[in-house]
Amino acid sequence: MFEHEKMEIKLDTFIPAYKLLPLGALSEKIQEADEILKECTLCPRECRVNRTSDEMGFCKTGNKPFIARWGPHFGEESPLVGRYGSGTIFLGNCNLGCLFCQNYSISHLGEGAEMSFDRLADIMLALQQGGCHNINFVTPTHQMPMILRSLQIASKKGLNIPIVYNCGGYESLHAIKLLEGIVDIYMPDFKYIDPQMAKKYSCAEDYPEAAKAAIKEMHRQVGDLIIDKGVALRGLLVRHLVLPEGIAGTSGIVKFIAEKISIDTYINIMDQYHPYYKAFDNPPLNRRITNKEYKEALRLAQEAGLKRIDGITI
Repeated sequence: MFEHEKMEIKLDTFIPAYKLLPLGALSEKIQEADEILKECTLCPRECRVNRTSDEMGFCKTGNKPFIARWGPHFGEESPLVGRYGSGTIFLGNCNLGCLFCQNYSISHLGEGAEMSFDRLADIMLALQQGGCHNINFVTPTHQMPMILRSLQIASKKGLNIPIVYNCGGYESLHAIKLLEGIVDIYMPDFKYIDPQMAKKYSCAEDYPEAAKAAIKEMHRQVGDLIIDKGVALRGLLVRHLVLPEGIAGTSGIVKFIAEKISIDTYINIMDQYHPYYKAFDNPPLNRRITNKEYKEALRLAQEAGLKRIDGITI
């Protein structure tokens, strides 16, 4: 565990977590992660299929990297983007079934291609060479072992920038604990507080409890987000997408973060909800949120005591 409460991290002297691991520790983590794939419990669904023998569970993914897109991204939160962009790698498929997913062609329709671990490592190195401030794995949950193996290769070849774990929040506590000392920046969604809403719109009734446990563990590992010279170096950044008619349960989510995580949690209360995929057939998700709904969400976050709301000066 990092003594993040006492650390003063500067951009000029920053060393990524995976570079600080004891000799052989990453190999041990890779071996443990690979074992999980043989009776897969990488996420709370616990499909228990053998993904090393071409069996596939809910995520429809085997045991090789399955990648959709990659490149510098300038649409993320400003501490991730910095000046030269966040080095995003969109992993194909997903362990959630969100009816309104804006990346549904990747998450639900199978956009992407299988590649070697070496190829994924080379992509990381190319993003670093292009000036990106971090390697931002989008939807990594179901491909965590593949990421670790490729990261080991990339690290040996000179990768030296933070790893961002940009996930949906539906995480296995065991898997998140395995990532300690590897991930620098955790960026989970916190989508719902109500199990019935999670079941109806994402096929994951246990989502709220899984997200709470995972976010607690993420914060234990890396602490509040540390930013130097406008660039995020280490810590937790939570995303919460406001949904129509209070479907997401914003009040309960911000209260949990303020009371159980930290009032200094960096949180992005997002207003960009658009109907995508099957949302058009599932009102009230068939409309954008109103300005009133968004302002109410911001008010709830501020009243809960949160001090670091993306884009808001408090």
